[in-house]
Amino acid sequence: MSSDRNLIEVRNLTVDYVGEHSVARAVNGIDFDIREGEAFGLAGESGCGKSTVAFALARLTRLPGLVSGGEVRLNGEDVLKFDKARLKAYRWNEVSFVFQSAMNALNPVIPVSEQIMDVIQTHQPERGKDGARARAVELFELVGIPPGRLDDFPHQFSGGMRQRICIAIALALQPRLIIMDEPTTALDVVVQRDIIEQIVDLKSRMGFSVLFITHDLGLMIEFCDRIGVMYSGRLVEVAPAEAILTNPQHPYTRALGNSFPPLTGPRIRMEGIPGTPPDLRSLPQGCRFSPRCPHAMDICREQDPALRYYPENRSEAACHLLN
Repeated sequence: MSSDRNLIEVRNLTVDYVGEHSVARAVNGIDFDIREGEAFGLAGESGCGKSTVAFALARLTRLPGLVSGGEVRLNGEDVLKFDKARLKAYRWNEVSFVFQSAMNALNPVIPVSEQIMDVIQTHQPERGKDGARARAVELFELVGIPPGRLDDFPHQFSGGMRQRICIAIALALQPRLIIMDEPTTALDVVVQRDIIEQIVDLKSRMGFSVLFITHDLGLMIEFCDRIGVMYSGRLVEVAPAEAILTNPQHPYTRALGNSFPPLTGPRIRMEGIPGTPPDLRSLPQGCRFSPRCPHAMDICREQDPALRYYPENRSEAACHLLN
């Protein structure tokens, strides 16, 4: 269960990708919180800025990416101002990462045991080699892999097991927040469900928070407590997962939900979202979704709507239709 206490507070976060003759603002002044024990999701089409947000939270942004503004506060401390020593303590101890395409994130020529122990010995040298291996055994048991396979190489594991190993590494130092960027990419739906169920179980037992990133809104609704929907570097809606499913407020959120076929009932014709996301180097005036929105009005093409809270729906949304 999540609490009402915020673990991470993101305020006016802005991230640019700097080219030789242009700047693409991939994340444009977004605000959101992640509560203690909460699974918070970021959804949206490819290129909307989800992974860029995740890298900024973990201080992993690299050139040509540049965090050009805002704050990321952990218990009042601004992560973006951490010095090298504080940053080392922050990563893996307080925030860990399961990267996109995690199945390929393991070093193929090093036994899995060494890859897990390396994290532990780097941050907790007092454990020693024996203590680090004992912890690696615990982690294998935690994610349901026989400890006898600890010294196997990555290619000897199935895709789902490699995904579990990456989750085990992320849990090694018992962090308070785990960032999961497309953690079930390239897995079949049966293995996807197995992985998600295990993450839910581990989260319940260990009490960590999760930032869950995916374009699969259906999967996210099953797993997350609250969901933020991103479009072109902006948050257009933030609401409880149930509200996103049953009563989405923003046209883009509704369009995302309608792009997944129902499992029961008669067959219906599916319709995608027309058009393409805007070029971040040349954004349209007004609402960024207006060129693709079937409900766009004149004001939508002139004024960019602010993200506002609507208590009757328990959601935040940025849309002129709601005003």
